[in-house]
Amino acid sequence: MVTSLLAGLTILIVGDSHLTAPGYLITTLHDGLAQQGAIVHTIGVCGSNPGTWLKTTPADCGEGERKGQNAPTFKPSGAQTRPIAELIAAEKPDLVVVVMGDTLAGYDKGAFMKTWAWQNTTQFTKAIAASGTTCVWIGPAWGTEGGKYKKNFARVQQVSSFLASNVKPCTYINSLDLSKPGEWATVDGQHFTESGYQAWGNALTQAILNSPAIQSSKKP
Repeated sequence: MVTSLLAGLTILIVGDSHLTAPGYLITTLHDGLAQQGAIVHTIGVCGSNPGTWLKTTPADCGEGERKGQNAPTFKPSGAQTRPIAELIAAEKPDLVVVVMGDTLAGYDKGAFMKTWAWQNTTQFTKAIAASGTTCVWIGPAWGTEGGKYKKNFARVQQVSSFLASNVKPCTYINSLDLSKPGEWATVDGQHFTESGYQAWGNALTQAILNSPAIQSSKKP
């Protein structure tokens, strides 16, 4: 009998709006990791970026949370992030999974705000590194071009490349490698349909399972 490397691991997932509605990654990725035997806690705050997880920061578009096998809970108002250092200290996870990328992109801006993104990202990863916790960072997926967020393939490639070079000590998972541009349908360019989130969640579960980070996070 083959036992999953994730069996018995405690995993904390934090991130943006991709974790804040039924059928999103709070359902599909959470379930995928749990089915591998992991004990999963997911917290998503709409519109959050890495810097907003350094201290308690209000958000105006809702949050989602799910613990273990429980159904997720959603708050359309009163949302706020929680300091990542405090979350790690309280929960002592074996693995932190970060789902953030689209909120750094500024798809509606003329240029990618690289300095701002670098400051936010490096401060956040330093907080994780200080805890010594193994980390995996999931970058943005293709989505479809246009929509209310003005997502475009050139910028998402730029952001993904930036994150790949700036999230150490986290292991980077490039979601762009998991599908073809426009392959997964969206409702607004950025957020996927139910089938899209299922495909992304399945692919991410496998990518995390295969990640070198899992070897170091497995308890003896």
